[in-house]
Amino acid sequence: MTAAFTIRLDDETLAKLDALAADTDRSRSWLATKAIEDYVALNAWQIARIKEGIAEADRGEFATEEELDAIEAKLQAMIDAGR
Repeated sequence: MTAAFTIRLDDETLAKLDALAADTDRSRSWLATKAIEDYVALNAWQIARIKEGIAEADRGEFATEEELDAIEAKLQAMIDAGR
């Protein structure tokens, strides 16, 4: 089941959407639907992870000094490799 609703876009964004639709042989509606689905999925995932983190913190579950040191060493190695 689907439902329709209206959104407002400025002229520049609408022109870009129309160009993308033409370039990808998709409809304006298909692209907007896909963009909204992706946005909702990403943000729902992010909010769920944040809630999990808050629940862990509320239970007193924090990273140990050793875990933090390991993460820092890994990140530093990545930085050094990029030089």
